[in-house]
Amino acid sequence: MIAIIDIGTGNLSTIERVTGGKITMEPGEIEGAEKIIFPGVGSFQYVASIIRPVRKILINRIKSGIPYLGICLGLEMLFDSSEEGGGEGLGLIPGRIKKFAGVKTPHMGWNQVKNLTDLPIMGGIPDNSFFYFMHSYYAPDTAYTAMETDYGGYFTSGIMYGNIYGVQFHPEKSGDAGIRLLKNFGAIA
Repeated sequence: MIAIIDIGTGNLSTIERVTGGKITMEPGEIEGAEKIIFPGVGSFQYVASIIRPVRKILINRIKSGIPYLGICLGLEMLFDSSEEGGGEGLGLIPGRIKKFAGVKTPHMGWNQVKNLTDLPIMGGIPDNSFFYFMHSYYAPDTAYTAMETDYGGYFTSGIMYGNIYGVQFHPEKSGDAGIRLLKNFGAIA
């Protein structure tokens, strides 16, 4: 079962339909999941408080090696903290989420994603494909930066770290390319 973390925001029905996952915040279901998708829209601080009851379960399941896909705020939650406000991320990737400076925020609309490495979730999707973004914060460059996008300069728009994948854009709102990405994640063993 793919557990789709339900923080009460986001377009979860498309993700559920495409992946066959189950929308849940039930600790037992997350513990028994074979994969986790963490989609998110909202503030870092709010989401950090919402996931507090299942935070340790999420960390343990991800560390156990099951595939994880963080979407937008779900990518940001992989880090320690955010400039957006208080709250504790999952701390699986060191660093602090940053706020865009010198550009209009939120970064909203279609933009290209450049692959920096071969990612299983991007199989069959041409490099520099367009995806839909809606965010004011972004992940710092790390050793795990696997995709980048230009918005007043290049920023990390995707990461890959072992079994962990994260995308700053919203595949569920990105047409055929986004559907393909979700199906690719669903097919990862």
